[in-house]
Amino acid sequence: MKLPLLSQMREAAQRLLNRNSTAAMQQAMATVQEAMRAHQPAAPASAQPAMRDLNPPPGHAQPKSAPSSTAPETAPAATPNPATNPTEFAQDMLNRMGIQIDLQANIDRAIDAGSFTHPSAPAPLPEGAQFIKGSYTNHAGTRNYKLYIPSTYRGQAMPLLVMLHGCTQDPDDFAAGTQMNQVAEEMECLVAYPEQNASANHSKCWNWFNAIDQTRGQGEPSIIAGITQQIIDEYPVNERRVFVAGLSAGGAMAAIVATLYPEMFAAVGVHSGLPFASAQDLPSALTAMKRGAASLKTSDGSQPIIVFHGDSDTTVNPRNGEQVIEQRLHSHKGASLTQSGSVPNGHRYTQTTHTKADGTPVGEHWVVHGAGHAWFGGSSNGTYTDAKGPDASREMLRFFRTVS
Repeated sequence: MKLPLLSQMREAAQRLLNRNSTAAMQQAMATVQEAMRAHQPAAPASAQPAMRDLNPPPGHAQPKSAPSSTAPETAPAATPNPATNPTEFAQDMLNRMGIQIDLQANIDRAIDAGSFTHPSAPAPLPEGAQFIKGSYTNHAGTRNYKLYIPSTYRGQAMPLLVMLHGCTQDPDDFAAGTQMNQVAEEMECLVAYPEQNASANHSKCWNWFNAIDQTRGQGEPSIIAGITQQIIDEYPVNERRVFVAGLSAGGAMAAIVATLYPEMFAAVGVHSGLPFASAQDLPSALTAMKRGAASLKTSDGSQPIIVFHGDSDTTVNPRNGEQVIEQRLHSHKGASLTQSGSVPNGHRYTQTTHTKADGTPVGEHWVVHGAGHAWFGGSSNGTYTDAKGPDASREMLRFFRTVS
């Protein structure tokens, strides 16, 4: 191994160990990648493209070598091939230098990439219910979506909830994990699940940190609003009871969409998300995720809001949940009531309710103690879920029905 590469790897690793600097982490990752590219052996012209392993082994694991009758039993494990296993190659170099750091874990935290495991097969729908596919296109692009229609639908006007998934998720995964369709079945509500394209974001995150995606009539907010309007035009939706909610990147985008289209959405739910316009690019997005927004942009959104956040969330700092409420209720002059509770055999939580002078709720902030980055009360049939509660899906729909 050439000394320049070892020097580059050591320098990159030390930057990664500086947990207080998001910019340093990004620069270090770039250095690692550049070093690996510079030392990759040229592939034969006839070589087939390498298959990407969606479930790579842990960083500390060594790849298994084929048995050899001539090799001694004590032969050292082969160095991973940087052309086919770049992450394992970098981890191996760090291990050889005695630097204790889980490279893959740092990558996952940096991009908010969740579990790559596939959710279980969808549960059977109630008789008469439908979960149908749709698509919408405007000048900003095309997005598919799925729409849940409860079995009780007979052409009557129903509320509509738009659910925005988190990174690496899709409508089926998000519906299975949140169990929102089951709650909507009980409460007689349509539920739409817009789907982010991998071509728009390689981790399928909604691009909440781009300036164009924080502007009315532009980018992804215009597509989500367009999907909502398309469903309103095709079904007898109760237009006074249209809501938007999301998880993580989807929660951040829900705050944006509600702020930009206050005439369309009557209330908003943000689960483990971030405030409106809390970042302008990827570096500031990573900083906001780790520490909270550096400053809060004044939000004109006036709709009631419900926020859930775990106080042990290491992906999106709990400070963001506080800032979402602070931003939305910056001009609120009413009262607030804080109460504590717990789920049997589950999490404790603190619920703060903000009300107008007449007692009408305008905001709820749920801090779930000991909980991380997951949808509370969810099912293991989907990713990013925590079954220990409280039931975020049921509480959101209860809140929406109360304030609309």
